[in-house]
Amino acid sequence: MKEIILQKAGTIFLKYGFKSVTMDDIANELAISKKTIYKFFKNKEELVDEAVSLLHNTMHNAVFCICGKGYNAIEENFEVKNMFKNMFKNSDDSPMYQLEKYYPKIHHKIMADEFSMFKDCISNNLNKGISEGLYRKNIDKELITKFYFSLAMSVHNSNLHTYNKNTLNKLETSVLEYHTRAIATKKGLKILEEQLEKNKF
Repeated sequence: MKEIILQKAGTIFLKYGFKSVTMDDIANELAISKKTIYKFFKNKEELVDEAVSLLHNTMHNAVFCICGKGYNAIEENFEVKNMFKNMFKNSDDSPMYQLEKYYPKIHHKIMADEFSMFKDCISNNLNKGISEGLYRKNIDKELITKFYFSLAMSVHNSNLHTYNKNTLNKLETSVLEYHTRAIATKKGLKILEEQLEKNKF
């Protein structure tokens, strides 16, 4: 039951936001009593914390699965972006921004884990792209990783962006294009153009 509550809570939080969803909303969605939820979670913050951790682990597993499918480095990045697009397709706002605003401690913890995972994934992707001749050999991999992470996280800043349906997807595609153009070889740019055409809105 705890797992079911976490999965449903995560889905509802992504769709409606961390602040507006109440324990009553989650209980009603599951057709259970609120008392049942409180058997597993002492308050809403604890539920948010564990639901976010579950979502985070789900995303990590999905990313690792994509990385094991044999795509070239540029295709791989677009497949990962599309995975996030599907996960957040019902969100009108940035879940990360809401988390930072209303649950800063949880956001801080997640961001530390996020950079650690992101760093490993991007490092592997850069090495793959260089070996495939898609990225230039002389790039500063550590700096590129930090730049890309900063850009990717900037799409969740509501001081910079106004969100509506598909905003996150468009911003993430623009960030990925910007990142790839900065490091790609001519061969890589050709594949980038193919991916952009394939992923037109």
